[in-house]
Amino acid sequence: MATDDGRYDDQDEAPLTGYATLATAFASGAVLFSVAARRRGVRLPDRVPPWDVALLGTATFKASRLLSKDRITSFVRAPFTRRAEEGAGGEVNDAPRGSGVRRAVGELVSCPFCTAAWVAGSLVASYAAAPRAARLVSVGLSALTVATGCSTRGRGPSRRPRAEDGVRALDTA
Repeated sequence: MATDDGRYDDQDEAPLTGYATLATAFASGAVLFSVAARRRGVRLPDRVPPWDVALLGTATFKASRLLSKDRITSFVRAPFTRRAEEGAGGEVNDAPRGSGVRRAVGELVSCPFCTAAWVAGSLVASYAAAPRAARLVSVGLSALTVATGCSTRGRGPSRRPRAEDGVRALDTA
């Protein structure tokens, strides 16, 4: 029988303890928020209107991209990642470094999808505790999402296609 039956992945590099630590921190944060909100008498909304869900979703998208891909927030990621390459649209791609919790945090902060869960948790908690403030922050992030989408729309490729790209130039004459 093979000796790798107890391994989680082929390279045995998944920082499972780090993942468990981060999951515990997330769950603990949710519990602490719940306890603090209850003690302060925060009433949770009976329902959340669909437009608030859309607003929070758009804000979550933009905040997670800003935190995980933007050059200006690289100081947050730097202790846990290294710059792997320049990405599209002024974004950067970072790779996690280290091992254990450090690597797990590096994977978290370099992945917009992973970061989105933490951002959504923070925005939803803010929405429950201070809905007007959370909406205002979400409006700002959503406006940035729209502005970014508009500024990149219609720009086309950054260079003209070449024959080696597998694209034939059209005769315009």
